[in-house]
Amino acid sequence: MLAFYGFLIIAILLYLVLTKKTSVHFALVIIPTVIALIAGFSIGELGDFMGTGMANIAMTGIMITFAILFFGIMFDAGLFDPLINGIVKYAGGDPVKIALGTAIIAMASHLDGSGSSTFLITISALLPVYKALKMSPLTLAVIAALSAGTMNMVPWGGPTLRAATALNIDVIELYSPLIPVQIVGLVCVLIAAYWLGKKERKRVGISETAATVNAEESDDFFGEEKDPSNEKLKRPKMLIPNLLLTIAVIVVLVMGIVPLALPFVIGVPLALMINYRKVTMQQERIEAHARGAIYTSSVIFSAGIFTGILAGTGMIEAMASVSATAIPSGWGQALPVILAYLSMPLSLIFDPDSFYFGVLPVLSATAEAFGIQPETMGRAAILGQMTVGFPISPLTGSTFLLIGLAGVDLGDLQKKAIPLGFGITAVMATVALLMGLLTN
Repeated sequence: MLAFYGFLIIAILLYLVLTKKTSVHFALVIIPTVIALIAGFSIGELGDFMGTGMANIAMTGIMITFAILFFGIMFDAGLFDPLINGIVKYAGGDPVKIALGTAIIAMASHLDGSGSSTFLITISALLPVYKALKMSPLTLAVIAALSAGTMNMVPWGGPTLRAATALNIDVIELYSPLIPVQIVGLVCVLIAAYWLGKKERKRVGISETAATVNAEESDDFFGEEKDPSNEKLKRPKMLIPNLLLTIAVIVVLVMGIVPLALPFVIGVPLALMINYRKVTMQQERIEAHARGAIYTSSVIFSAGIFTGILAGTGMIEAMASVSATAIPSGWGQALPVILAYLSMPLSLIFDPDSFYFGVLPVLSATAEAFGIQPETMGRAAILGQMTVGFPISPLTGSTFLLIGLAGVDLGDLQKKAIPLGFGITAVMATVALLMGLLTN
């Protein structure tokens, strides 16, 4: 009977989240609470389950809150401006160099794990250049999508955080073995950008006047849509201190020598003090980025309640037992491999919350019956599900921001980006398989 209640919770969660009938918070907190009460658990028991679930993901929730604040401050201060301006100047009128530069800019812009900021920065900075050189805006959108998607595997990115939260494992432990795999994926993105750039070069040639165009555009970070108020926040003299601080935060985070959230918790006040000495400006910067930080962390804590109830009541274990009996014994060991190769297309079916909080825990518990660790299933999932796949999925708002800024059609973007994205995920899955990350 517990399995029935568990599957009922998952079904209602998927329905509510996919149809947007309620907020994700309602689906994650209220639905499992009500059904667990119907199943006969007391309010006191549910309180214990919820507390355990939230305690398990507390460090993750704190980390994402401060990570969003940290990278938001760094973008405000202009840490990445020299990279963008330098690439645009260096590229000249060569579409191949422009395409490669687009990939690098999008990768750097996505260090904060936010698709919206990535596309705002990348598309706004480069669309005037693409138009001046008569390059296709669709090429710009595809390269930005592939770059942001592959970068979205970072440990403070949404999918990786959700996977770690749902499976109750340390996010750095989940992510660190995938660093070489992600590097291979980013190289694949550069190869794809080079190929797309070659096609553009064949179509439009190399512009004779590009140096003038780029020199003008490189001084205009947001191109034709530049906001003068942003210039007041720039701190070009603080470039080196900001760069050193960012490197230090990321290195300490990946090394795992301190608690998960600590690098960003320390990094935020240091970033504020380095760039904005007045307390009023510091408060303004926190308020400017608080909306994204609070929303994301609130989803993470809601997910902690969800997983706490499902685990504490024994529903996950019951669902896994039922699922395991339905899977042929020969297929059990192949579950991570199957998930890895299908992870990118699954982005077209499941949004991140419904997949990572609804589907992945059941898949992981089922795989565990065959001796496969949760970390293995988590790594398989983040090779494509709402990482490589998020910028081409109709289930994310960032996708529509991308096509809106670039002025392209969703169907055209998907037609061109899905095969390339699937190929990148397939390469990463193959590398992960060869490294033994998809087997136990």
